[in-house]
Amino acid sequence: MDLNIQQMLFEFFGGLGIFLFGIKLMGDGLQNSAGDKLKYLLDKFTTNPLMGVLAGIFVTVIIQSSSATTVITVGLVSAGFMTLRQAIGVIMGANIGTTITAFIIGIDVGEYSLPILAAGAVFLFFFKKRKQLTYLGQVLFGFGALFYGLELMSNGMKPLRTLEAFHDLTVDLSANPFLGVIVGTLFTVLVQSSSATIGILQSMYAESLLDLNAALPVLFGDNIGTTITAVLASIGTSIAAKRAAATHVLFNVFGTTLFLILLVPFTSLIQSLQSMLHLNPEMAIAFAHGIFNSTNTLLLLPFVSVLAFIVTKLIPGKDTLWSFQPKHLNPIFIEQSPTIALGQAKEEVLHMGEMAVSGLTETKRFIDTKQAKFANSMYQLETAINHLDQTITEYLIKLSSASLSVKKSEEHSILLDTVRNIERIGDHCENMLELIEFQMANKVNLTDSAKKDLDEMYEMTISIVKEALTALKGNNKDIARQVIEKETMIDVMEQQFRKQHILRLTDGTCTPKAGVVFIDIINNLERIADHAVNIADAVLGEHH
Repeated sequence: MDLNIQQMLFEFFGGLGIFLFGIKLMGDGLQNSAGDKLKYLLDKFTTNPLMGVLAGIFVTVIIQSSSATTVITVGLVSAGFMTLRQAIGVIMGANIGTTITAFIIGIDVGEYSLPILAAGAVFLFFFKKRKQLTYLGQVLFGFGALFYGLELMSNGMKPLRTLEAFHDLTVDLSANPFLGVIVGTLFTVLVQSSSATIGILQSMYAESLLDLNAALPVLFGDNIGTTITAVLASIGTSIAAKRAAATHVLFNVFGTTLFLILLVPFTSLIQSLQSMLHLNPEMAIAFAHGIFNSTNTLLLLPFVSVLAFIVTKLIPGKDTLWSFQPKHLNPIFIEQSPTIALGQAKEEVLHMGEMAVSGLTETKRFIDTKQAKFANSMYQLETAINHLDQTITEYLIKLSSASLSVKKSEEHSILLDTVRNIERIGDHCENMLELIEFQMANKVNLTDSAKKDLDEMYEMTISIVKEALTALKGNNKDIARQVIEKETMIDVMEQQFRKQHILRLTDGTCTPKAGVVFIDIINNLERIADHAVNIADAVLGEHH
């Protein structure tokens, strides 16, 4: 008997591992084939909750993981690319999209899993130079592994029907739906994949280890358990991201509560569908899963604003996010009024500049406090700055084909140069974050003298960047000249601080590792000041 239990455990957990690997590999292959456009899709095509639902379905079908889609969504909300209302639609769509895996399993091609694995291996190992065929190999190999893993798990679970304890558990699950929900929730929390737990449930129902009365509550619990990934992803992020994760939990808890109340008629419905459509057991569970999530979405979609209101009350507080989406770029103006379009582009460049200043401030807070929240905020800002860099540049390139006066053409060139300079300021902030992370990881301490020097140079740098943007905003040549004068002071400061650093190294008060951190930070600050001068030069129409 011990040998049977050992074999059962080996087959079950080995099969589970192969199944999870298959799901991931199939999702990776599909995602690689689609290209790196999934975030762009979620970013661009979620203008209203209905579009969000469609985008959520599509992305989840591509990457074969509602958890991954929800995590991406939480990240986009956290970075300010997506509003809470948009995110709710995507989360609803992800819940529908994830049901495709259960339908794939319901096809029941387990006996062909090994030939499919072999076909996938051929594409993976013999067509390495052709990327699309390699991605096809990933999809096929993952598809085969999915079914092979299910076969192993199914074989491993067969001996359970002879265990009295398991028989008693199935009786309890049939009699107490709440117990089934708890079991489904906990198992999915442990496995971190609702696709896996629903696949296991399909196999158990197919092997008659569970009846439908016991299987459906476990299915509901699986949907609650899958929300744990989004909850974990939201830890340490913005309030908006936490609200998005809370919406995922609330959505699935509402659906579970509703379907538990309607469990008897819902069970009868699935039994009727199974009989009328001649569904195999796996497909019956797939239909139950699809109906559960689709009905839940249809019922709650008209109440997205209510859901947003509820989670705002559940997670109170003012979010400190900036708006990272372009505020002023309207493509209609490019054709109808290029002059207005140029003015709109300038406003957007200034908006981007404000984010760079915010990034400098967050970086300074991280240097002073070493608190991760300031680093996270800066990394989000850097992502947003890069996004605006691309968006504004594309807008200005389209605008270059319009008929602009000589003066407006000069202003157009200034804005293109300024966008590049602001983007580089963001890059230097990211460099400084990495230096501080190196300092923390290696337990490197700066001397009080070095910290004082950094504070002085940092304040001067922030002041220069702010003044350069002010000069750009009002085309103020006097302020632009002040920027150039202050930058000369920054150059002197850097040389002076380097000499003081050498003295600290010589007398042993500073370690070489601390010296590397210090020198690299002041070098990045000096380069940031250079980019501020470039903006001022553009305002003056000069090149120093």
